[in-house]
Amino acid sequence: MIAHLRGKLVEKNPTDITVECGGVGYFLNISLHTFSQIAAEESIFIYTYLQVREDAQILFGFMQKSEREIFKKLISVSGIGASTARTMLSSLTPGQVVEAITQEDVAVIQSVKGIGAKTAQRVIIDLKDKLSEFTEDVNEIITSSRNTYKDEALSALETLGYTRKQSEKVVTRIIKNDAEASVETIIKLALKNL
Repeated sequence: MIAHLRGKLVEKNPTDITVECGGVGYFLNISLHTFSQIAAEESIFIYTYLQVREDAQILFGFMQKSEREIFKKLISVSGIGASTARTMLSSLTPGQVVEAITQEDVAVIQSVKGIGAKTAQRVIIDLKDKLSEFTEDVNEIITSSRNTYKDEALSALETLGYTRKQSEKVVTRIIKNDAEASVETIIKLALKNL
């Protein structure tokens, strides 16, 4: 298992990054939370999780060890795959995920695309007692940067499974209301409104 990578950040998108280590480029799927924490510097240290399936080996990246551990706990729940867990950590911060589960807030978990009432309840039942260690570790990261990222946000939403047509109306409305919104903010708000 690949536990972490230290190397050169070659490419950065809202849903993925490419890190070069020893001449090899590693493609990592990331959440919006991780995207918001990646500095514009060239060198990067990132925690990873390697998912091995019959048809693929998929590498996920996390700036915080605690986010990776929450991701691993989420995918241990029946009905929550890696894609849904990543969407969850893109719609909500790790802190909000932990809080929603420990507070048994079904509505917050259900607000994530692809999670119905039964799955939300299963997440709470399975993880409520397993997340107490994270309540101290997880910090909310608030970022603000100017907004010229409509296409980047739309591209990320398409990657997360939304059609460009349905995303465009919501993204345009968000930008109209907040011209200074960052890519992460646009996508998070769009995920809550789609």
